[in-house]
Amino acid sequence: MKLYLSRFLLAIPLLLSISCKTETKSIPTVSAKNTVQYAKGFSLHNYDGYSILTVQNPWPKATKTYTYILKEKEGIVPDSLQQNPIIAVPVKNIVVTSTTHIPSLEMLEEENTLVGFPHLDYISSEKVRARIEAGKVKELGNNKDLNTEVVLNLQPDVIIGYGIDNNNPTLDNLQKSGLKVMLNGDWNEETPLGKAEWIKFFGALYGKQKEAYELFAKIETDYLKTIKIAKMATTTPTILAGDMYENRWYLPKGTSWGSLFLKEAKGHYLWKETSGTGSLSLSFETVFEKAQNADIWITSGQFASLKEMTDKNPHYAQFAAFKNKNVYSFSGKKGKTGGILYYELAPNRPDIVLKDIVKILHPDLLPSYEPFFFEKLK
Repeated sequence: MKLYLSRFLLAIPLLLSISCKTETKSIPTVSAKNTVQYAKGFSLHNYDGYSILTVQNPWPKATKTYTYILKEKEGIVPDSLQQNPIIAVPVKNIVVTSTTHIPSLEMLEEENTLVGFPHLDYISSEKVRARIEAGKVKELGNNKDLNTEVVLNLQPDVIIGYGIDNNNPTLDNLQKSGLKVMLNGDWNEETPLGKAEWIKFFGALYGKQKEAYELFAKIETDYLKTIKIAKMATTTPTILAGDMYENRWYLPKGTSWGSLFLKEAKGHYLWKETSGTGSLSLSFETVFEKAQNADIWITSGQFASLKEMTDKNPHYAQFAAFKNKNVYSFSGKKGKTGGILYYELAPNRPDIVLKDIVKILHPDLLPSYEPFFFEKLK
């Protein structure tokens, strides 16, 4: 900065205006306020003609930060930022790689820009399924092994990828081929509102930041309102979560996204003291010893009925929650090709998830509300 200032002071008056323009273009621009409040995985700073979108945690324990410049049509990007990927916005067509990206496109009314996705059967959105059936969204194979030939033929303005580590050679190769790739780490957020706030990531890509902010503000307001309602509860039901998969019982850790819903709905999750954002892997015996008398059982999306559960494992019937038919699941709402809607929409709509759980735990607090994702198994 001192070097720039000295050059400015030494410049002759005739070149003063030219020098000022050069200085403005060269100085790193980092002063604008970050418009992201809850999400820890990205930040967004807006400037005249461009935005800086930085992704900090695309996967657990990531050590590298990824910076992207979103350039408007007439925007001028400073020299100091030119080394970063520059994406022209608003984007006109896009490839996304996680079902959690789909609701943001739909909420922003930009689902028609989607041109490719891996494992199309996983998508539940009715609007996007209609485009798939019309042949307007191409199958791209597997997330870790995208069909590069199809992607290159599509020539999307941007590819939104995600990873569980720093190893995705397919995305690297597509980037080397000249395509724009951005990483999205919504799945790595630790709080419900943090996950939902990633709609601002997509709002910035489409030049719809105002719309994204308004959509998120309503989700935030409804979520916080439901927390206040839950605090009025006079009981705190004990909760068992998850079920068996390949001889292990998987259930959320105590500081994970899923268990935070249970806490804020004023439930007593029996593994709330454990730490971490992933899942616990326990034996049946360990779970039964602690949770055999739990009031409520919230299972995964494996089962659609109590009979399906006991057909898979007769020992499920030993739990008090099963005997009392207080078992709930989100498996009922599926797309045409079997994709479970909860996995797609829930991270984007924590306000709905929280209302569902409050209704399950304290039905009298939301007398006229009908759960959207969850239903009691019969």
